[in-house]
Amino acid sequence: MTQRRTFLKSSASLALAAVGAQALAATWPRQPLRIVVPFAPGGTSDVIARLISKPLSDALGVAVIVENKTGAAGNVGAGAVATATDGHTLLLSDLGSMAISPLISKDLPFKPEQLQGVTLLAYSPHLLAVHPSVPANNVKELVAWSQKNKINAASSGGGTPNHLGIVDIALTTGMKWQHVPYRGGAQAINDTMAGTTQLLLNGMVATYPLVQAGKLKLIGVSKRTRMAVIGQVPTLAEQGVTNFESGTYQGVMVASTMPKAEVEQLNAALIRVIRIPEIRARLIELGAEVMTSSPTETTQWVATDRKRWASVIQRAGKEIEGTA
Repeated sequence: MTQRRTFLKSSASLALAAVGAQALAATWPRQPLRIVVPFAPGGTSDVIARLISKPLSDALGVAVIVENKTGAAGNVGAGAVATATDGHTLLLSDLGSMAISPLISKDLPFKPEQLQGVTLLAYSPHLLAVHPSVPANNVKELVAWSQKNKINAASSGGGTPNHLGIVDIALTTGMKWQHVPYRGGAQAINDTMAGTTQLLLNGMVATYPLVQAGKLKLIGVSKRTRMAVIGQVPTLAEQGVTNFESGTYQGVMVASTMPKAEVEQLNAALIRVIRIPEIRARLIELGAEVMTSSPTETTQWVATDRKRWASVIQRAGKEIEGTA
């Protein structure tokens, strides 16, 4: 009888805990949500944030505001989310940048453990593109041209996957270049279109429409296999950049102080929204594919990606500062 009472008491406690968690989730969100994009308007993170903001608002019943908070390769915006205490502030970013920041930033405005993952949203490969005036149509020609001509390579910020991807390419091919960091992919694209910089490695979502318009020339795609959308364009790996693959992995993180029940509710809402047929179709049109994950899987993804980029940084040595 004693064991039965103990079991019933334990079961009752678990049931009350479950009801409590449901009640907590039912009271959230209590105010408008703020999606912080740590890069300038027009980049991949910004495009996706604005694509999902209205459907997410409809799903959760509160206003969803997108705020661009730029600086320090995304660290300023990430720091604002990591230290937020309102439980309604989200970071939507290339999670690769969040993986890299602790490896190279001397004055990181937050601790990595202050952020927790919610879900991945989408993956799109990087495109290696140049200004149309650059007389190169493939990696081999580009490397040869770089030996005799100055290449200013734009990126969305020092220490971003866009930057380290170019570092990796240069280490493998011997390409010569000078790094020019910006506060987001959109600014890097604009200056490359203008010819101020000659080259960039940037997310397909923001870059491919400009390739189609003839404002940028495409050299290669960073995915291991060719993409149906641009099947005639060879991958960088095919062109001698051995085992190279990179891209923008867009996802959402929040402050680690946000309760688990609320994080899981947000995870479910974001996954429903990103899987809406119209949104999925738009992402495919832009060259991205939907990619979702649990909160735990998202946090683990960042940790695994950090190890990948740590090996590139180690190979680069002092060249990580930007000149190769």
